[in-house]
Amino acid sequence: MKRTALITGALGGTGTALCTAFKNAGYRVLATDREQGQCACDEFLREDIRDLCSDSEKLAVFAEHCAKFTGDAGLHVLVNNAGIQILNHVEQIDQEQWAATLETNLLAPFFLTKALLSLLTKAKGSVVNIASIHATQTKPRFVAYATSKAALIGLTRAMAIDLGPKLRANAISPAATATPMLLAGFENSPEGLSKLGAMHPLDRIATPEEVAQSALFLASDAASFISGATLSLDGGISARLHDPD
Repeated sequence: MKRTALITGALGGTGTALCTAFKNAGYRVLATDREQGQCACDEFLREDIRDLCSDSEKLAVFAEHCAKFTGDAGLHVLVNNAGIQILNHVEQIDQEQWAATLETNLLAPFFLTKALLSLLTKAKGSVVNIASIHATQTKPRFVAYATSKAALIGLTRAMAIDLGPKLRANAISPAATATPMLLAGFENSPEGLSKLGAMHPLDRIATPEEVAQSALFLASDAASFISGATLSLDGGISARLHDPD
């Protein structure tokens, strides 16, 4: 029987790459996103992960559907990829923005993992949380986002301890990644995109496919003794000083 994977936020740049990578690796892929669209999956469910995980009855129904999809083998991989990025300075962040950020980026991965715990345990599965370099290195206006991703890394480590050996839990912290959303922001400034890439020791930003391949590795048997870890996918930028020469 094929291994199965559930990928949230499946229609974003990283999400579509994740679906393609797992599908090409032979997984049966169940994908979710708050929008309707196409990606490489065996089944797609339109779900707003924030709303889903705040409603215990809806979440229970979703878990039952996942159980039917996975069958007796259980769920081998859960990739918590769905997220939002609301940018604002401390003085302008309101309660709604703060709540939306934490509910989507932190609470949803926790409650989804909890709801699917029996399926993950059955497969002795793997949880991969997509965090961000902003968990440790950030900049102005990223207060809510950076806080949520730092907490997600803490959650990953705590779950690995609390749930081992039932499952493994790891995180990936990508730096700037060439998603359609990021590239659209540089549409009128190709020199700005080049400058961003040049700030990385590898002289470029990441690709969504590199994030996806990292998730595929962490979910694989090749990473069977890796748990509670955060893989820094940053092209070396977090090791580099940017003060004047």
